[in-house]
Amino acid sequence: MRRADRAPTDAASAVRPGRGWSRALHALAIAARTASAVLGGYLLAHGFAAFMTLALPFARADRVIAANLMAILVACVGALYAFAARSAGRACLLPAAAGTLLLGIAALFPEHAARP
Repeated sequence: MRRADRAPTDAASAVRPGRGWSRALHALAIAARTASAVLGGYLLAHGFAAFMTLALPFARADRVIAANLMAILVACVGALYAFAARSAGRACLLPAAAGTLLLGIAALFPEHAARP
C-alpha cells in the first residue's frame, strides 16, 4: 500500500493540502488571494492615481498621464503582495485599506485636482 493511501496517523499530517476539507480550504485561500490581487491591486492603483494626480507638480494632462503610468507599477506590486502576504486576510486587508485611504485623501481636496 502506498503511503498516500494510508490514513493519517497524527493530526499534523491530516491538515496537509490535498486531504479532504483541507484541500477545499487551500483552494479557497488561493481564490481569496487571487481576488485580492485583482480587486485589491485595482483599488490600490486607482487610489494611487487619484492621489498622485493631486500631488504631482505638472500641468493637468501631464499629472494624469504620469500618475496612471506609475499606477500600473503599483497594481503589479499590489498583486505581488497578495501572494507574498502571510495570510489571505492580510492579503485582502492591506491593499484595500491603502487604496481607500489614498482615495479618501484625494476626495478631501477636489479643487487641487482641477487646477490647470
